[in-house]
Amino acid sequence: MSETAKAQTLLEVNNIEVIYNHVILVLKGVSLKVPKGGITALLGGNGAGKSTTLKSISNLLRSERGEVTKGTIQYRGEDISTLSPAALVRRGVIQVMEGRHCFEHLTVEENLMTGAYTRGDGRGAVDTDLQMVYDYFPRLKERRKSQAGYTSGGEQQMIAIGRALMSKPETILLDEPSMGLAPQLVEEIFAIVKNLNEKEGATFLLAEQNTNVALRFAHYGYILESGRVVMDGPAADLRENPDVKEFYLGMSDEGRKSFRDVRSYRRRKRWLA
Repeated sequence: MSETAKAQTLLEVNNIEVIYNHVILVLKGVSLKVPKGGITALLGGNGAGKSTTLKSISNLLRSERGEVTKGTIQYRGEDISTLSPAALVRRGVIQVMEGRHCFEHLTVEENLMTGAYTRGDGRGAVDTDLQMVYDYFPRLKERRKSQAGYTSGGEQQMIAIGRALMSKPETILLDEPSMGLAPQLVEEIFAIVKNLNEKEGATFLLAEQNTNVALRFAHYGYILESGRVVMDGPAADLRENPDVKEFYLGMSDEGRKSFRDVRSYRRRKRWLA
């Protein structure tokens, strides 16, 4: 990532609070920045607020009776809180949902083509990008005529990312890409994310429980706990941080340590001190 790319903030989330069903406070003043051309990781355990943060940005909260009640979300310096998800896609921001969400009755290629529905640059440009997706995901080219519902979990994750690429996004919000996948496939998916970032210039904000993998591929990371950012910094620094090693990477000075063995109040005291 160049110094120029580091300096330009594409996405800025400033002190947002999110409430579900008018009563349940899920995010409590979350702030983060996503630089152009970077891979930014949003880390934390299940229920920390990672997916809610992504849905706040992509304006998918309303379908789950959630709303941003405080703070601002800006993309390229403009407020995007009133835009529909489709309008956001046209702006260059798209979310790949947790759980992959393929159209099971459509073929792999038909699924990919649905990602191009907002484009108006002609069939030739769309075909060029379809070939690019197949270059990154050769397995999808092999399975292009198969029904998506009969593909593996890893292939469905590839379909979901490939479908997002077909919209020609500038920024991809990637929710739990490793969920339910074997370690080898997780490495493969993250390697493709890295290639898309370096070769195509795609910017990523990814929510991920697998801190170990995410911090190897990301440039910068934010750690969420109970709806708050409790730590952030360059990925290389977070990887070496003793608290992150102990509580998220399963390592401490005494060796491997189970997260469950650590009492909750000790963890919170350390983060919030």
